[in-house]
Amino acid sequence: MRIISKWSVAATLITLCATDVLAQNSEQDLDALRTEVAALRGEYEARLAELERRLQVAEQNARQANQPAQVPAAASSTSQSAFNPAIGVIFSGNAWNHSKNPDGNDIQGFPYGGEAGLISEGLSLGETEIDISANVDDKFTAWLTLPVAIEDGEAVVEVEEAWIETTALPAGLSARFGRFFSGIGYLNSKHLHAWDFADQPLPYQVFLGDQYIDDGLQLRWIAPTPLYLELGAEIMRGERYPAAGADNSGLGSYSLYANVGGDAGNSSWLAGVSHLDVSAIDRPSGPEDEPALFTGDAAVSGMHFVWKWAENGNWKQRNFVLQSELMWRSEDGMYTLPGSAPLAYDDTQFGWYMQAVYQPFPRWRFGTRIDALSADNPGAQFAGTLLEVPVDDPMRFSLMADWSNSEFSRLRLQYTRDEASRLHGHQFGLQYIHSIGAHGAHSF
Repeated sequence: MRIISKWSVAATLITLCATDVLAQNSEQDLDALRTEVAALRGEYEARLAELERRLQVAEQNARQANQPAQVPAAASSTSQSAFNPAIGVIFSGNAWNHSKNPDGNDIQGFPYGGEAGLISEGLSLGETEIDISANVDDKFTAWLTLPVAIEDGEAVVEVEEAWIETTALPAGLSARFGRFFSGIGYLNSKHLHAWDFADQPLPYQVFLGDQYIDDGLQLRWIAPTPLYLELGAEIMRGERYPAAGADNSGLGSYSLYANVGGDAGNSSWLAGVSHLDVSAIDRPSGPEDEPALFTGDAAVSGMHFVWKWAENGNWKQRNFVLQSELMWRSEDGMYTLPGSAPLAYDDTQFGWYMQAVYQPFPRWRFGTRIDALSADNPGAQFAGTLLEVPVDDPMRFSLMADWSNSEFSRLRLQYTRDEASRLHGHQFGLQYIHSIGAHGAHSF
């Protein structure tokens, strides 16, 4: 069922009024009014997802109010059908080729951790994601994400997200608790099917293990101002990369972030800063059979900027997106390498990416991305080890083209020139993403 927010109604009324006025004005006035209408329509795009969710809650409450106060036991199954959750399934898969053997192909000086790494070579079933969501009642909504992956030839079901969020806190406040993607950075909270490329940029892979997800509590505040302003804070268990060990009695991680955005004609923009501070106890990275273990404190900070343009405000026809992030990670502690005693480690690493995606006509998009890493020298004690910084900064160049028959299906072709891993080479890949069932709107 299509949900119409109060902002959409307002934009429609203004458009109708503008149409009557346009008949009586000069061509110059027409252009000015069209610009104002497009700006007003785009002003609330970043807020629509939140408003539509609240509208869903209100509609759910109305349905509940129309239900009998007491339902006979024989009719309980019928009454409960009104509260069935929305269920969606997202399918993905890859056909990938590496010009050189990708086994053990870590990045010198930047060992992979968490879920990061190269896409598996050959034909492979990617992550199949099951999303379940529903309003709990008039004050809470719930979300569950269950990815199904193939590991060592067997299907493995995980709990990727399982959170509850408030919907009725005053003054633009909301709280989320459970397991969720952290709000740091721009890409961290986006699911795989919403990425513009088949893999994450290097800073996300190295500093966050692809994406930082953990158990905890998130508080957000959206200011009641024409300029979009969001402030957020999180405290999390600290169990997952770049944290580990749930230090500080299971309160081993916290983060702060802020986003500000607005509209300018047919364009919209978003800028933000974030900071993540974690504790780690024997955090593994590098080869699985002989990992390097880090114990100490780590912090990941970043800045991001995104600019989106759509011709005449019509996103489906022609659009362009430019986005970039700069991230840096500082670590202070002890590294235990295979076959050696713990070594003191105090280093700062940097990473960035910039990408542009252009849709010249409906269904087709073309994109390019460059991502890179750099680091200070951690010391002579790490010479000849996986943590020794390479002479040349790791870097990659990627090109992609994708075709979307609808918002529910996408085929993507991607090429990457890899100058980051120890064996420089080329990567070619084909990816498919298809979804069925309910699927929530993507954020800005």
